[in-house]
Amino acid sequence: MRECVVIALDFPSVEEAETFLDRLEPEEKPFVKVGMQLFYAAGPHWVERLKERGCSVFLDLKLHDIPNTVAGAVDSVARLGVDWLTLHACGGRAMMEVAREARDRSGASSLRLLAVTQLTSLDQRALNEEIGIPGTVEACVRRYARMARESGMDGVVCSGWEVEGIKAMGGHDFVAAVPGIRPSGEATQDQKRVMTPQEAAARGADLLVVGRPITRAADPAAAYRRIVEAVQNAGRDGCGLEC
Repeated sequence: MRECVVIALDFPSVEEAETFLDRLEPEEKPFVKVGMQLFYAAGPHWVERLKERGCSVFLDLKLHDIPNTVAGAVDSVARLGVDWLTLHACGGRAMMEVAREARDRSGASSLRLLAVTQLTSLDQRALNEEIGIPGTVEACVRRYARMARESGMDGVVCSGWEVEGIKAMGGHDFVAAVPGIRPSGEATQDQKRVMTPQEAAARGADLLVVGRPITRAADPAAAYRRIVEAVQNAGRDGCGLEC
């Protein structure tokens, strides 16, 4: 089950990220997410070192720019050997298509692209009143997911509440990566559309991205094991992905 649980290394420095990784079991080669803060602080060479360490890497840069710029970014990331890369679906079909083409040209066949639908920190009010998108969050997520599927993305990032609809639309092989995972009783912090590991796994989530419930735990290794066990107890034998 460890290939389903992605630990979000949301730290401001390499030193703090390394200290955390050292607190896990010595034999662990965890699946980790590197977001913007750590990537900007650590740089691409540290990401390459994570791969050398044996970790699978989810590089969460949420690319969103004109198509040519995003294509160049994908080409650069492909050289790092990471496993997953995110970009914003709201960048549009042309942006996602050129990202896929850049990935294919690079020869990085193991790099998979995930389109972010709507951030799990957003709720209905923010979507309608602040961003100006009418309708429900779920409808917007499904529309973006369909566009991502048609643009050749390997899957999407969504909340656990939208997984079943996305799987029904995109099929079993269309990956649903779910952030905003909070074990029962944990504080939600700045997340709005949250779900427990058991609930998300039962709904069909392929990847569960978990940050603070593990990284801020008194015993991170034990917290990680509990979440892995929770997913297993939900009846999942594995995510079916070759990570």
